[in-house]
Amino acid sequence: MFVFALAVVFKLVSIQFIQGEEYRQLAEKRTVKDFDIEPNRGNVYSADGSLLATSIPKYDIRLDAVQAQQAVFDEHISALADSLSAYKGKSASYYKDIIRKARRNKNRYFLLARNISYSDYIRLRNFPLLNKGAIGGGLIVEQTTRREHPMGEIAARSIGYERIDENQYATRVGIDGAFGEKYLRGVKGKRLKQKIGNGQWKPIADFDQVEPQDGYDVYTTIDVNIQDIAHHSLLKQLETYEAEHGCVVVMEVKTGEIRAISNLARTSKGTYYEKLNYAVGESHEPGSTFKTMALMAALEDRVIDTATIIDTKSGTKYFYGRTISDSHRGGYGKISAAKALEVSSNIGLATIVDDYYSKKPEKFLDRLSKWKLDQPLGVSIIGEGKPDIPRPGAANWSKNALPSMAYGYNMKMTPLQTLAFYNAIANDGELIKPRFIRSVKSFDKAIETFQKEVLVEKLCSDKTLNEIQDILKNVVIRGTGKSMYSETFSMAGKTGTAWTDYANFEEWKKDKKYVSSFAGYFPAENPKYSCIVVIHKPSTKIGYYGADVSGPVFKRIAQKIYTDTPLVDEVKTLDFKSKLVNEDYENYFDNVNKYKELMPSVVGMPAMDAVALLENLQVNVTVKLKGSGTVRSQSVERHQKLKPNQTIVLEAS
Repeated sequence: MFVFALAVVFKLVSIQFIQGEEYRQLAEKRTVKDFDIEPNRGNVYSADGSLLATSIPKYDIRLDAVQAQQAVFDEHISALADSLSAYKGKSASYYKDIIRKARRNKNRYFLLARNISYSDYIRLRNFPLLNKGAIGGGLIVEQTTRREHPMGEIAARSIGYERIDENQYATRVGIDGAFGEKYLRGVKGKRLKQKIGNGQWKPIADFDQVEPQDGYDVYTTIDVNIQDIAHHSLLKQLETYEAEHGCVVVMEVKTGEIRAISNLARTSKGTYYEKLNYAVGESHEPGSTFKTMALMAALEDRVIDTATIIDTKSGTKYFYGRTISDSHRGGYGKISAAKALEVSSNIGLATIVDDYYSKKPEKFLDRLSKWKLDQPLGVSIIGEGKPDIPRPGAANWSKNALPSMAYGYNMKMTPLQTLAFYNAIANDGELIKPRFIRSVKSFDKAIETFQKEVLVEKLCSDKTLNEIQDILKNVVIRGTGKSMYSETFSMAGKTGTAWTDYANFEEWKKDKKYVSSFAGYFPAENPKYSCIVVIHKPSTKIGYYGADVSGPVFKRIAQKIYTDTPLVDEVKTLDFKSKLVNEDYENYFDNVNKYKELMPSVVGMPAMDAVALLENLQVNVTVKLKGSGTVRSQSVERHQKLKPNQTIVLEAS
């Protein structure tokens, strides 16, 4: 026993004086650790400064119940319980009991409030005991941030959010993803925390803390008014035609700035939301919108002119053992090359390309390559789809490749790539890279600005350009887009209707699926905006042609954002009387005169009317409105007598 005692003493001395520093460092390493403090991501703004995305701080308030001295704790516990009772609603005795219990159990990480706003955080930190801070009162504050989109789901996918994939890996998409690392993310800070057991870590107040640097703000090219028009125009048509998904992009002709972009997909419940950025990322066969490129190549290469006669037969023609048909029953017979594009003749464009390029396909393909149609645009948003224009030797090349490409098959492009080309036609031949960002700022200081980037200075001769512009204008006046024609507003563009999911043709015939599109610009003279609308898999029971499905979306957008003349079918007269409006007014007027000091029932009233009613009572009251729309609940019951300066909370739908 004596020897054993000596061994224990020796070990204690060894630990204390010889190995003590080593053990102390090890213990500190295991109980004290640096944690990252995430910075606030920069805000995303529209072109006019409207807020599109922002980081909202949220706070968890905890209490180190052991930290305060006993005398301080005893002095302030009752007042703290009273304050918590007024804030959270339960009795003061309840909070006094649970906090005392936390102190007895030596709970150094007791939760008082979770996920509260900044204003509530300021309120709580001034409560008794908590106002003494971390050292004197045991206050523990943990901040997190949540990304909010003030415009709701409108353009949410293009603006960007955090997406969790099947492997639980978080990635950011849209503008938030494209500019997140370089500008929006900011620089992380550091905070020292101490382990207090059960996997919990408590911040060590003001100890070697490195403040995070918030991210820069990004100013986009999005116009919130045009975005709202585009979003709801697309949504209305998707719902009408029960389509699977669709997209719309509006681009300013001279600058290449994207004014609006909306991507909506159908859910199992029949509603629509921003699922994927189809406009930027989805490559698919463009169908008849590509016929413009095919005819433009032939005109520029001088192998035809607009008056060249093309025999489209009686609506069907064989190309290398394969039949190509026109949608018009009986065909168009012999028509000019210009007419072939106006009526969107598959046979007409296939004949032109096959007759003049079949022996030298590289000539046609090189023309497309000069226009950069075989290359991504290189836009800033991550995930741009790659165009696929096959060449001889490729797996998808055959004798039928050229005639198929002439009317938009056996190749792929994204809607944004197609739009960029039509925008170049409107812009006198100058092909511009679509641009989503104007500038990056830190408060009012510019960090970086983005200018127009020209991809091709001149697509073709003025002669070819003028001919194509005239034909695209005639498409709307007398061609496949004539249902869109308006006497008061000019538009130019091309309809498109393409098969999709037709690999198993027999199955496709049982359940036909189409992609409907319209690409063009407006006004036809001196164009201001270009636009593309693409709608996938509309219900064939309702309609599927591009002029019927996508064309009305284009027309609605064009007229609403660029003309002072209202749509005739939307506003007929301003001189009208409504029985419902009169009844609502009489009800409001009766309430104003009836209630002077008693609380009226405002449930079901428009929120602004309810606020006006309450603020005009004889008793001065404070009205707090949560939400907007129609009042669904009131904090003071009906017929209860009001007190001066009483607060009334209204919650609206």
